[in-house]
Amino acid sequence: MLEKVRKFYPNAVASSDFVLNIYKNLAGHNLAPSQIMLAHSICSDDVNSIEYPEEGREMLGPFNLGGLNGYPFTGLTGMSAFAHHVPKDGAAMIFYAPHIGVSNSGELGKIIRVGQHEESSCCGAAALALSRLKNNEITWGEKPADDYQQHTLQEFLYNRKDRVLSAEYPIKEATEVILEQSGMLIDRLIQQTGFTGKYLFVVGAVIINTDWQYGSFLEMRRFEEWDIQTKIKIRDYIA
Repeated sequence: MLEKVRKFYPNAVASSDFVLNIYKNLAGHNLAPSQIMLAHSICSDDVNSIEYPEEGREMLGPFNLGGLNGYPFTGLTGMSAFAHHVPKDGAAMIFYAPHIGVSNSGELGKIIRVGQHEESSCCGAAALALSRLKNNEITWGEKPADDYQQHTLQEFLYNRKDRVLSAEYPIKEATEVILEQSGMLIDRLIQQTGFTGKYLFVVGAVIINTDWQYGSFLEMRRFEEWDIQTKIKIRDYIA
């Protein structure tokens, strides 16, 4: 399955290896996982709960910042609440990642879910936004309160319509747009937030879900340490 995933995401690794690689890079800080308070901004899709790696559960939390396709919809209130839960001698880790499917048939944006026999969209919210973009069904303006998150994602794609629709794989490009927007908001929220603890780490990635029997993979895009007081990036682990 990894070979099929790497057709689209050449640096993807199994989710358990992804978490272990993070722990390995943090070894110099002498931090046990139980000293790391994790906030994740990932999609509320049940597939992400089902495939959540056990290694990640060794950290405290997670505090959930994310809504549809992982955009940090809890905003400043959510970030501030999380920031005050960090152990005083420990670390805050903020992980954000949209998700996308790769099925065993090699279809991008599709997976077979537990108990089902046909492929379905992953991420469904991104696929719906993309469909509406293609059909010119997205309008700019006030977002309806009963579907605010979906309309937010749609506006992200609307603002980059040519980029998304001209891409070789529009669903992949839509995922990249949401990843970028999530990262920009995370950065703004950090600057407005006071944290307890000694360390602050920011990790950005793409989650690649596959058919239920194969688990999930991740491709890291960002892994940084920030000074928890000044909010200045002091180390890039993948530069």
